[in-house]
Amino acid sequence: MSESITYVGMDVHKESVRVAMILPGQKEPVEWSQKNTPSSLIKRLKRKATGSLVCCYEAGPCGYALQRAMTKAGIRCLVVAPSLIPRKPGERIKTDRRDAKKLARYLRSGDLTEVHPPTTEEESVRDLCRAREDAKEDLLRSRHRLQKFLLRRGLVYPRGKRAWTHNHRAWLRSLSFEDESDRLVFDDYLRMVEYLEERVKGWLQALEDLSTHEPYATAVGYLRCFRGIDTVTAMTVVAELHGFMRFTSPRQLMAYLGLVPGEHSSGEKRRQGAITKTGNGHVRRVLIEASWHYRHVPAVSTALKARQKGQPEWAIAVADKAQRRLNRRYWRLINKGKPTSKAATAVARELVGFLWAVMYTASSQQLDQSTAA
Repeated sequence: MSESITYVGMDVHKESVRVAMILPGQKEPVEWSQKNTPSSLIKRLKRKATGSLVCCYEAGPCGYALQRAMTKAGIRCLVVAPSLIPRKPGERIKTDRRDAKKLARYLRSGDLTEVHPPTTEEESVRDLCRAREDAKEDLLRSRHRLQKFLLRRGLVYPRGKRAWTHNHRAWLRSLSFEDESDRLVFDDYLRMVEYLEERVKGWLQALEDLSTHEPYATAVGYLRCFRGIDTVTAMTVVAELHGFMRFTSPRQLMAYLGLVPGEHSSGEKRRQGAITKTGNGHVRRVLIEASWHYRHVPAVSTALKARQKGQPEWAIAVADKAQRRLNRRYWRLINKGKPTSKAATAVARELVGFLWAVMYTASSQQLDQSTAA
């Protein structure tokens, strides 16, 4: 006789949790709502449950704190992907109560897709990468704000010259305004730009320092062998994926990053559209940025040669093979009339396969060494 299992679906919010518990042998769930306090929720679940206990809730802004507390208490808790929860086309009513009941029933039927939860250390590094991205976005907005302020007053940097260089900053400092309000606004905008530039430099330095220590140094070293991938991109990939071994094939990783084309096929008709853009958008963005480097003729620059120094020959060989193949792929698509953005996206998808091959080989070698020891 199989073990009895109690299935629990939870709709988790900052202040409250809506719970739906399906006991063994019952069809309708037991429901209640309470404050989002993990200790009291765990006690109540254990008191009401029969047999083993399996819980789930959707990934969202509340993070993994509840999942970690339940795991520590010996309760299996799944964090599931919201975009992959089955939905009926005709369903037009959404409430916390319905969401909790739906999660409990789909958990019992095995129709939910679990999100791989990071450890607290992995989550901290991931947030470090995202903090740098946020600072870069803030810096871009601040620069635009200053430039548009100057444009409204007819002050435009000479055409053809690059902005935010040493000469551009000298030009900014040479500007003067008759109105005191304009001077105040200009000084504030310029100080904000300089402050955010220092913030970005600080986050970059923190990432570079972290990348020289394990468990990141080896993986980052392998990834930096590829053209277009330096420390920031490599750390973003490693921190956001937190483990290549959980992807059993490169196609699985491509699908996770949303780089595979969407499809709507029926009968003899097969229709493919734009990429799905599901999964981790941070990694997808940095890899598409890196893919633009492969439109250039394959070559090993001084900077790339320095990054490859000290890395194993097999990893460098895979990176060189990627350069040649991806360059041919890009120009083959361009010659067929494809837009450059689509060609770069296709190159990014194939680049994922090369990255997976290198990291999977490295993980296998480490596993073999640990087994032999």
